[in-house]
Amino acid sequence: MAEALLTVKDLVSCPVCLDLLKDPVTVPCGHSFCRSCINDCWDQEDQKGSYSCPQCRHTFTPRPDLNKNTMLAEVADTLKKTKLQDAPPVDSCVGPGDVECDVCTGRKHKAVKSCLVCLLSFCEAHVQTHFKCPAYKKHKLVEASVNLQEKICPHHDKLLEIFCRTDQKCICYLCVMDEHSSHKTVSAAAERTEKQKQLVETQGENQQRVQLGETKLHELKQAMESLRRSAQVAVEDSEKLFTDLIQSIEQRRSEVKELIRAQEKAELNHIEELVSKVEQEIADLRRRDAELEQLSHVDDHIHFLQCFLSLFAPPGSADLRCTMIRPHVSIEELRNLLSGLKEQVEKLNKPELIKLGGVINYVN
Repeated sequence: MAEALLTVKDLVSCPVCLDLLKDPVTVPCGHSFCRSCINDCWDQEDQKGSYSCPQCRHTFTPRPDLNKNTMLAEVADTLKKTKLQDAPPVDSCVGPGDVECDVCTGRKHKAVKSCLVCLLSFCEAHVQTHFKCPAYKKHKLVEASVNLQEKICPHHDKLLEIFCRTDQKCICYLCVMDEHSSHKTVSAAAERTEKQKQLVETQGENQQRVQLGETKLHELKQAMESLRRSAQVAVEDSEKLFTDLIQSIEQRRSEVKELIRAQEKAELNHIEELVSKVEQEIADLRRRDAELEQLSHVDDHIHFLQCFLSLFAPPGSADLRCTMIRPHVSIEELRNLLSGLKEQVEKLNKPELIKLGGVINYVN
């Protein structure tokens, strides 16, 4: 219940003084403020002729009339009666990377602005003094920073507002009258404007280089992809060619083997026939030699002469000395043929294979 009431309290708190609304009024953009707080803010904007909402910065011309927000006034009065206005403020606590308020005592709150004159950082509540009090109007407020001392001259303890182009460093106005008196100096704002131009030019050049780099990167990636595709096609084509070549060689090997075996079989059959004939002729000659040996011992002259005439006639078979054997398969000729084929295949070394494959494309 307390948390709910605290949330209601936040809704009826003035964004300027951070206290409960006193005589609450609502501006045209819908935000509500204490009548005195919004009048003080707009009194400071009379010279500009336009008036802005301190919360959303919406501008109005001319100065709007302020009407009391009765409902918010009743809620604020109710909270005052329940004394919930004494509850601890629900400000943002300091988190990692945040700047602490230098004015808060006890629990520190997150600073929202830093003053380059006071060299202090202020939370939302304590910075209001710089908006309300005329004595602080000329103080320069910046986003909360932990490095305020870096903006102060270490020699004169004055704000660094001038840039020395000779020494390329920030200085204060007393430095200009001292060791930088003969140097070329400009205001920090003027140098920032000049440097901002250079920064924009550098950014433009950098962006152009990035675009060129991205274009080149895209081209290189396309070249890589094209190379991969070409290499894959070359691999597939070479695989097919070598597969066909191997199949062709296997087929030729089988055919040569069959041819050798067929020729072997034919030659063996021919030789076997010759062996059979020679064996038969040898047998006939041995039989005849036996008959002649037997005849040489015959005593009957008539019988000897009669038998001699029949045994003396030569047999009808061919002379063994004239028997010719056809030469066997020429292995040497076949070996020479296959060696030539092997040499042709071995000539395809790696550089020639790459050249034939057409894989490598040089990318400039």
